[in-house]
Amino acid sequence: MHPTPAITPPLWLLFELTYRCPLQCVFCYNPVDFAKRTQELPTSEWIRVLREARELGSVQLGLSGGEPLLRDDVEEITAEAHKLGYYINLITSGVGLTESRLRALKAAGLDHIQVSFQDSSRETNDFLSHTRTFELKQRVAGWVKALGYPMVLNCVIHRLNIDHIDAIIDMAVRMGADYLELANAQYYSWAHLNREQLLPSREQLERAERITNEWRARLNGRMRILFVVPDYYESRPKKCMNGWGSTFMTVTPDGTALPCHTARMLPGLSFPNVSASSMREIWHDSEGFNRFRGTGWMKEPCLSCDEREKDYGGCRCQAYLLAQDPNVADPVCAKSPHHHIITDAVAKAQQVRAVEKPLIFRHRDNSLTESSEQLHVP
Repeated sequence: MHPTPAITPPLWLLFELTYRCPLQCVFCYNPVDFAKRTQELPTSEWIRVLREARELGSVQLGLSGGEPLLRDDVEEITAEAHKLGYYINLITSGVGLTESRLRALKAAGLDHIQVSFQDSSRETNDFLSHTRTFELKQRVAGWVKALGYPMVLNCVIHRLNIDHIDAIIDMAVRMGADYLELANAQYYSWAHLNREQLLPSREQLERAERITNEWRARLNGRMRILFVVPDYYESRPKKCMNGWGSTFMTVTPDGTALPCHTARMLPGLSFPNVSASSMREIWHDSEGFNRFRGTGWMKEPCLSCDEREKDYGGCRCQAYLLAQDPNVADPVCAKSPHHHIITDAVAKAQQVRAVEKPLIFRHRDNSLTESSEQLHVP
């Protein structure tokens, strides 16, 4: 018998304010059917949710999308969050940001801005995002630095840019970045559709890690570099969002509350909407947030594993994507009976492919025509 886990506060709150975005990134974690989800909460609802979550104990707020700056109420939401005592982080491509708007956000109490790049050159950056945004991103980074914010750059790493890691780090240094997050793509949503083209080889990954460590030694702490290895190259899974329903809550544009970015894909689970339920009801009582809390839901091999309270069985969405069952061990785990799916994908990534499948860019037309069943193809 497994005891019911204690429910701790949702310390980290993420508002996905909109799925609208001018970028068409091939690794986007927004739902593949995002174009069918057009409803967005009004400002008053976002502010009510802020207040209720703060009463529950939330302390950190992320504003993301899509591109959150396509909404004109980011300043109002920021000001309310600041008044309530949140630490507020804006995650942006830079599109929709002007120097005057950045000053307004600073006046409203924004604490932190993370600017995304796709690569270190205009050609590759703009190809991967299917937009002409490289020069804009450079300007935005300059404004962020000039206004005294910590300069935080993010670049999603994958097969198509991992060999440019030296140039990406050099770009961040020249921009005066304080932090650089080199986050290897994790294979959900659009990245899962494009996995064959995006998963790097082991040789590429080891070379990128070596170059990153060389830069760390050279910089001697002047810029912090985070390098996140893709799950597929691990033998043990990571805790899903620090544990399902333990720390993190995301609210999607239409108000659906989720324990992770992609949980809405899971079959047979009902996730509440903030328009119909209070944050306390959602966090404490809803089926969606209680289903995979703790260890009571586990099957073997997780059930008797000594590490079950370390990784909580890994990612439920990854288990569903790869094994078609959200109740099994994450296939990343070497103990999983489905681990061969991971090793097969990694083995294929070692091959030099002369002909690539076409990339599927995050676009409304692709969103409307791609069947959700394609998400289940390992």
